[in-house]
Amino acid sequence: MSKKIEDMSFREAMEELNQVVSQLESNKLELEESLEKYKYGVELLTMLKERLNTASVSVEELMGQIEDNEG
Repeated sequence: MSKKIEDMSFREAMEELNQVVSQLESNKLELEESLEKYKYGVELLTMLKERLNTASVSVEELMGQIEDNEG
C-alpha cells in the first residue's frame, strides 16, 4: 500500500499487517525482502498498539465520567 502508516485507518493497517504476515508465511520472499516486510510489519503493529492504548485510555476516562455522574 502506498499510504503512509500514520495516515491509515485502524482497519486498513490491520488488513495491511495481515497481508504482510501472509507474505512472510509463504516462504516465497528473498531474505532481503523478508526483512523489509518484517520491518514494515513491526511498524504497523506498533501503530496499531498505540491506537489501541489511546482508545483504552479514552474508554477508561469515559467510564470514570459515568461513575462520577452516578455517584
